[in-house]
Amino acid sequence: MTSIGGAASSGMIDWNLAVATATRFVRPGPEVSRDEARAVVAELRKHAKASEEHVRGFTRLGEAGTHDTPVLVVDRPGWVRANVAGFRELLKPLLDKMQERRGSSPGGAVLGAVGGKVTGVEVGMLLSFMSSRVLGQYETFAPASRDLPGAEGGGGRLLLVAPNIVHVERELEVDPHDFRLWVCLHEETHRTQFTAVPWLRDHLQGEIQSFLGETEMDPMTVLERIREAAQSLAGGRPEGERDEDDGRSLVELVQTPAQREILGRLTAVMSLLEGHADFVMDGVGPSVVPSVAEIREKFQQRRAKGASRLDLALRRLLGLDAKLRQYRDGERFVRAVVEEVGMDGFNRVWTSPNTLPTKAEIAAPGDWIARVHRTPES
Repeated sequence: MTSIGGAASSGMIDWNLAVATATRFVRPGPEVSRDEARAVVAELRKHAKASEEHVRGFTRLGEAGTHDTPVLVVDRPGWVRANVAGFRELLKPLLDKMQERRGSSPGGAVLGAVGGKVTGVEVGMLLSFMSSRVLGQYETFAPASRDLPGAEGGGGRLLLVAPNIVHVERELEVDPHDFRLWVCLHEETHRTQFTAVPWLRDHLQGEIQSFLGETEMDPMTVLERIREAAQSLAGGRPEGERDEDDGRSLVELVQTPAQREILGRLTAVMSLLEGHADFVMDGVGPSVVPSVAEIREKFQQRRAKGASRLDLALRRLLGLDAKLRQYRDGERFVRAVVEEVGMDGFNRVWTSPNTLPTKAEIAAPGDWIARVHRTPES
């Protein structure tokens, strides 16, 4: 296995061990024959290519065939490796800062004894949990490598997690060919967003780095949050045990006043991106996915209820419940704006960071319309 972490593996998180742990504990995918697996991969590639034209035609963003971001159909371990590369890139400023503070922090000696290997194991446990739930992902930040190619100039690849797509289509008992295209439409929308809006990647990365750079949490607290999540996954937290932080996500626990402002902007951007993808799926779907109404209804029910009580608890801790709200709130924002000013009017959202909606405007689309479409006479 290619080294992920290099010298950084001996620091706060041993990334190589995180990959090894996640790969060891990842749940097996659905049973398929070798021929079936090949057919699924081929169909997902075909749908991803077709989705590009559908999405760009509907959104009026960019031109088909004008980007070089690859489509990678991966299994669960492949998703883990890709995301570790992305996490390591994004978290580097935070981990470097924590490494500097480790020796002088109250828990520094304990953390030094525990070391990055234990943290790597616990991160790996969380990644193994996540790897069975993600259907697809446009990975924006991870650097390209021999095993995981990306767009020229850094980052950019579309991941489709084949075993998870097959698992969900069977669980929902929907037409598999329709479902695979439906998933590709959502993920292709994210690829279109980032390839047609050149400034978006750098803006989002800058906001995330600023958020992490403001983190004042001591290393032991971060370790405890990771351990709590891992123990929840393993059933290690006693039934009924609660504390004053119960129900708060990892993200919410690291906020300073400056971070709250950044997090508000990040929440608005993510709501826009996720809501836009759902809106496009619904807009394109009826013309190319015959059973889209059935798929949408069943998938929404599955998304809302989660798979189990444990799943709900982990979603809350990891902040994934916030992601579910982003789908809902963002889709309402996009729909309201398009109904009022049309698709071209909505696309003014992509003009610059200044035309992105605020968190308040996501909940009040009319305020965004008034601000961005304001005329000199109004």
